[in-house]
Amino acid sequence: MDHMTPAEASIPSAAPRLRHTPHPVYWVIATALSIIAIAVVAQMFSPAGSPLSNMAFAQPTTSGGARGVFAFSGQLSKSTYGVYMVDVDAMTIWSYEYLPQKGCMRLAASRTWRYDRYLEKYNNCDLPPEIVEQMIEEQRKYRLQSSESQLP
Repeated sequence: MDHMTPAEASIPSAAPRLRHTPHPVYWVIATALSIIAIAVVAQMFSPAGSPLSNMAFAQPTTSGGARGVFAFSGQLSKSTYGVYMVDVDAMTIWSYEYLPQKGCMRLAASRTWRYDRYLEKYNNCDLPPEIVEQMIEEQRKYRLQSSESQLP
């Protein structure tokens, strides 16, 4: 301080640094993490019949013969997104389109594949299930007639 000029000496020194306490949100986070850590440790050492041992776990995935309704998100077009739903038991697929301007979901498409799976050769977008059912019946009649005509 002895090297200060009189002009520098007249400038008040910077205010002393105040010690800030942590924001309350940090205390909440620390408390929550502590509770989680205690629960994990308590569960590891809890007896078999205790409430902590009855934790719920995710349903195991099954393959091949899965049943029920499945839902998954996906892109419906270049700029639209939605949810695809598949009901394996009812043999139906449908999709909902999200409309952000209205804040709602709209049924975009639905279809049963009950009869589609019997088609052997066909490729067309504009084919309603009723027509597919008729085609399958005709296909079955044709097969039945041809198998009867081949009998001796």
